[in-house]
Amino acid sequence: MALRNILTKEEPTLYKKCRPVKDFNPRLHQLLDDMAETLQKANGVGLAAPQVGVLRRAVLVIETNVPEGEDEYIIELINPEILETSGEQDGPEGCLSVPGEYGLVKRPEHVKVKAQDRNGNWFEVEGEGLTARCFCHEIDHLNGIVFTSKCERMLTEEELQSGEY
Repeated sequence: MALRNILTKEEPTLYKKCRPVKDFNPRLHQLLDDMAETLQKANGVGLAAPQVGVLRRAVLVIETNVPEGEDEYIIELINPEILETSGEQDGPEGCLSVPGEYGLVKRPEHVKVKAQDRNGNWFEVEGEGLTARCFCHEIDHLNGIVFTSKCERMLTEEELQSGEY
């Protein structure tokens, strides 16, 4: 495994639409493993392949909604598609590619996603709260969308510290 550089908002690659993954091979597995190491080192909750300069439809999301005493785990989504959404949440959102900046973004409270695993097998997964937000945020990256374009408004440092927005 190896750490990959995370591109920042100035990089044109972040605004390009990604191509589907067609080859489920050792190169893909290496990319996913590298992304996992990079995500954990950066203390993020999600990472999309274009954020590390690879224009393929692959994302990682850390499932944080786990019972007490259980470990959070990484969900790998290859060629993900959102099948269903419900509810609404409005809260602060940030991005590893936009370090230190946060904005208010409306997202669904519940999201159901269809995707392939690293071996090409299709599966469905559902997420609530932060996980639902991450699914949407990371899938947006695959379509060249950075959260700042969806923000109601950016937050000040004072608002972030106080929790009042």
